[in-house]
Amino acid sequence: MMRAATTFLSGFGLFIMIFTLNPFMGDVISEGDVGTTANVVNQIGYLGLGALFIFAMLASVAPRTLLKLISPSWLIIFAIAYFSCMQSYDPTASARGVTLSLVAMLMVAGVLVLPRSEKDFVEACANAVLLLLVINYAALVLLPERAIHQASALESWHAGYWRGHLSHKNVSAPVFSVLAMFGIYCIRSGARMRGWAITLLSVIFVLHTGSKTTIGFLPLAIGIVLCGSAIRSSGAIVIVHLCFAVLVACLTVGTIYSPSLLAMTAAVLDDPTFTGRDAIWQFASDSIAAHPWFGHGYASFWQSPVIRGMEANFEADWDVRGIVSAHNTFLDALLTFGIPGGGVIILLLFVKPLIDYIRADRRSGSRNFSEFCMMVILFMTYNGMMESFILNRADPQWMLLALAVFGLNMAARCNLRHNTD
Repeated sequence: MMRAATTFLSGFGLFIMIFTLNPFMGDVISEGDVGTTANVVNQIGYLGLGALFIFAMLASVAPRTLLKLISPSWLIIFAIAYFSCMQSYDPTASARGVTLSLVAMLMVAGVLVLPRSEKDFVEACANAVLLLLVINYAALVLLPERAIHQASALESWHAGYWRGHLSHKNVSAPVFSVLAMFGIYCIRSGARMRGWAITLLSVIFVLHTGSKTTIGFLPLAIGIVLCGSAIRSSGAIVIVHLCFAVLVACLTVGTIYSPSLLAMTAAVLDDPTFTGRDAIWQFASDSIAAHPWFGHGYASFWQSPVIRGMEANFEADWDVRGIVSAHNTFLDALLTFGIPGGGVIILLLFVKPLIDYIRADRRSGSRNFSEFCMMVILFMTYNGMMESFILNRADPQWMLLALAVFGLNMAARCNLRHNTD
């Protein structure tokens, strides 16, 4: 009975992480069309879910396993995050945001440790992901005004692109990309039929989001890991990934620092500005230099009173007064936490997992799971050059990245149980 309950709760946790507590919110019609209802639901809902998952873990998971979840890396990350709240114009609101991110981590941990075996994890999460995909495809037919971008929205040029239950196609595309990777993991772990269904339905969804960068990054991340796996070389995967990460960084945010890199990007892409992101990156970069040591504080820069009170720059492609992020998770980390703090967080979330993967690869029983987590890390590294999600409360992109980071750390430290009687 307990095994069935914990397995179900693991799948339920993954479902909520991706589906969120505010699905199908519809398009933003105007810049002021942002209410507080969603925030209240998130605060109350995730606190309740956090309590549920911590109770379940205390009741069913061995204390020795729970202690392994308390890693120095996560203590450092949240220590930096809470410290940054003191730099905020509203420290209390910032601290609430960090706390919501911390509570969301309880769900991430629960999804991983509650199942008694890897087989239980795959079974529960495959069913949860399939249900989520069925709901999204049904919504495309039954609720197209909620699941598909409309011409009447603020960003009318996105009309016709799929976004499903999430707020924007640029969020849906990476999330459904991770679901495609999870489908591959299911195929390799024995749940072949469900794995193929998840992979195909997810890839089709990604293609209909119209997100060109995501469509390019998805096969790149999968290909690097599977090719490296074929030659049994985790080191090769890490080296190739680091080379591509540097290349992507140079051809994206690097273009605001170097005319030569801008010329290279222009030779490869029709739009070297990435739909005007370069102007946002430049503004973010200049703002980092204004507060290099401690940053501007958690959730205390974009759309803050200082930014909203600026005069409009009519020469820029985007009005930064209405922008919600730097559209680059690495710039936002430095902007929020300062260069020292942001640099440490970037290393712990994007570099340390590479070391954990090499350690986990030595445990042959963890290979399929660790390679799934590695695909997610690679993909989110590249996607992070175009979008922001680090410590972004209950953002599915952030939670899926955290799941992969947690997972690799666990796989590096202990063997997975493949089945239990």
